[in-house]
Amino acid sequence: MATLDISRALFSLLPPIPRLNVHIHYLIISEEEDGANESKGRGGKQKKSKSTTRNVIPDHLLPRVTIVGRPNVGKSALFNRLVGGNKAIVVDEPGVTRDRLYGRAFWGDYEFMVIDTGGVLTISKSQDNVMEELAITKTIGMDGIPLASREAAVARMPTMIEKQATAAIEESSVIIFLVDGQAGLSAADVEIADWLRKTYSNKCIVLAVNKCESPKKGIMQALEFWSLGFTPLPISAVSGTGTGELLDLVCSGLKKIEDPENLDGEENYVPAIAIVGRPNVGKSSILNALVGEDRTIVSPVSGTTRDAIDTEFTGPDGQKYRLIDTAGIRRRAAVASSGSTTEALSVNRAFRAIRRSDVVALVIEAMACITEQDYRIAERIEREGKGCLIVVNKWDTIPNKNQQTATYYEQDVREKLRVLGWAPIVYSTAIAGHSVDKIIVAASTVEKERSRRLSTSILNQVVQEALAFKSPPRTRGGKRGRVYYCTQAAIRPPTFVFFVNDAKLFPETYRRYMEKQLRSDAGFSGTPIRLLWRSRRKIEKNGARAASAKTQANLTPRGRKLTAAT
Repeated sequence: MATLDISRALFSLLPPIPRLNVHIHYLIISEEEDGANESKGRGGKQKKSKSTTRNVIPDHLLPRVTIVGRPNVGKSALFNRLVGGNKAIVVDEPGVTRDRLYGRAFWGDYEFMVIDTGGVLTISKSQDNVMEELAITKTIGMDGIPLASREAAVARMPTMIEKQATAAIEESSVIIFLVDGQAGLSAADVEIADWLRKTYSNKCIVLAVNKCESPKKGIMQALEFWSLGFTPLPISAVSGTGTGELLDLVCSGLKKIEDPENLDGEENYVPAIAIVGRPNVGKSSILNALVGEDRTIVSPVSGTTRDAIDTEFTGPDGQKYRLIDTAGIRRRAAVASSGSTTEALSVNRAFRAIRRSDVVALVIEAMACITEQDYRIAERIEREGKGCLIVVNKWDTIPNKNQQTATYYEQDVREKLRVLGWAPIVYSTAIAGHSVDKIIVAASTVEKERSRRLSTSILNQVVQEALAFKSPPRTRGGKRGRVYYCTQAAIRPPTFVFFVNDAKLFPETYRRYMEKQLRSDAGFSGTPIRLLWRSRRKIEKNGARAASAKTQANLTPRGRKLTAAT
């Protein structure tokens, strides 16, 4: 008894443990958040709690912040730092970024769009220097283009990049003028500073001195940039040094956007359409024709588009889409032999665009034959389970067209791209704007088919008609497959589950026949469909195992209690 009293006395002297209350409070918060998410998933019919997040502001309502500067000062690295990802291609060579690249950024209570631009070349240079500065080639991917056209395209490239940068500055509220602290002050920096001061004095301009990893050295590196007429701020886009102070200055020049009251709590679903294909088939021309402006640079120079460019677009019916322009995809051997890291990253971005899209527009050139690379891209689209439409661009280059030309051309495409036999074909001329609107109409139809769900009764009626027309083949042992019922398990892409006696009794030829009957009777044009076959024996075996395990789990505690009692 004395020992027990001493133990109680010692225990009473211990301080209370507060961790229990902390964990309980944390679990309560998690349950409230889960409940809010569950109500949101059910359609948002339940009342939202105070802990729910605010409405997502659309991109076009957010203020813009543009990053400008000469080539190879780290604009794309700073863009990735601000948006918090690896969206822009960052390579240690000048002229990688050419088009405008948009991304959402947050800092405190502020939310804004950051725009990455290409390097501005305001110093008059010779053509060879421009090619070296922007890493432009006149040979790769430009076969069949006259030399004069190549040289003219190369000469126009700096002007096109500057035009894109100017368009980004015009729509922005804050300008981040980025310079290189390690290279020091250059004549191009002086010209850009004079241009910004004279033309955009009404905008907030922040001078950021990049590549100042050391705070002490950064102050010394930034001293010579005082001559530009702005207050220099040393930062490092790679390590993040000074980016907090930079964002404070940026947000001081922005107007705070309140949550619009007319927005619904749920963000509307916006389908993404990726435009992919080999180089120089007219992908950027299609994007510009759809949006009605020079959103991306169009040039016969191979590899003009490098990043995956996202653009919001509203169709004629009011439906919003996200168009994704991608770089041309060449053969893997050709990319490896070129030794270009930029091209390899561009192709990787194009494949990632396919993965995050809903519908893919595979663009082919009318005069060029279907190549093996086109077939490989088509296989990638089908493997990813994305909706697809085939766009035959530059249709005006086909000579002596008649009423049978499109029919013969479609037969050739179907024969060479059998993996996309279900994809619709659209003929267009992007430069002239002919039949470009049909691309959006076809993409909208494909997205609706991809999101369509069949009722179980209609689906089983289609399956029974297919079985009545052609029964599953018998095996050598006399066994025959039997379909009990079928149900649709998922959409995007449509996935159907067949419950059968034994999946091994259904060969690949019969599975393709069933897929063909589903397409002919139920539709699903422009989207791949997935057929899953589930054997009844496996289901029964798994159910028996689960039942035995449950029985054993119920009996084990009883045995332990009996043993303890005895």
